Amino acid sequence: MKNYLECWIGVATALFSQALAGEPELVESLPMPLAPGAFGFAARIAGDEEGRFSVLLDPAILESPLVGEGMDQKAGWAELLREVAEAAAGELLAKTGKKCRVEKFEEIGPESKISRAFQLKSGERAFALLIRDEVRAPGPAAAASAAEAVAPARSGPPGLSAGIELLLDVELEAALRFGCTELPLAEILDLGPGDVVQLDRNVADPVDLIVGDKIVARGEVVLVNGNFGLRVTEVASPRKRLESIRCLF
Repeated sequence: MKNYLECWIGVATALFSQALAGEPELVESLPMPLAPGAFGFAARIAGDEEGRFSVLLDPAILESPLVGEGMDQKAGWAELLREVAEAAAGELLAKTGKKCRVEKFEEIGPESKISRAFQLKSGERAFALLIRDEVRAPGPAAAASAAEAVAPARSGPPGLSAGIELLLDVELEAALRFGCTELPLAEILDLGPGDVVQLDRNVADPVDLIVGDKIVARGEVVLVNGNFGLRVTEVASPRKRLESIRCLF
């Protein structure tokens, strides 16, 4: 079943190509830090789905008259993004029967955490557009999350044998794997600046957290204070994770 984010992406993809000069294309991409001067807008959604939905824009987008020649570009983007936010609420109602509305819409500054990343491609130029989605359907899940937030911290991961706490301060190298591919040696030797290597993973697929050649978790790439980070969505059991450091025993 569709949610507000999916409806917003569908509406924005269609509306941007119709309303903006040059009919730019909205495509998903890997998240990248925005340049200084980045700006954005947040919509407060209320109803059957509720929460804050934020859109952050590359400051370079103001240098291109996408919203019309001679217009205040930031004001034009504010009007367009408000229209997209309200149309996405209507689309959600049409697709799922869920009623929601834009309760508040305001300009915001840069934010570090994001949910999805896109590029708005116009001719030879591409502008970054980052989404932070905090819109959820209220219900038992929200109460459960709140209960987890106030639950007392455990001394260590569950399911581990006695004495394992002695190893909990050991530092291990962790790496994110976006994907992989196989190349003939001849192609590897021919690689040069500007070449593109296609991986076996779609931009929407989760990335792997690797420790000691083992996958210990998967999740979504986010930005944290201008650096890449990982929001974990899947995690292996503690015992499975210990296999990645079996050389310590």
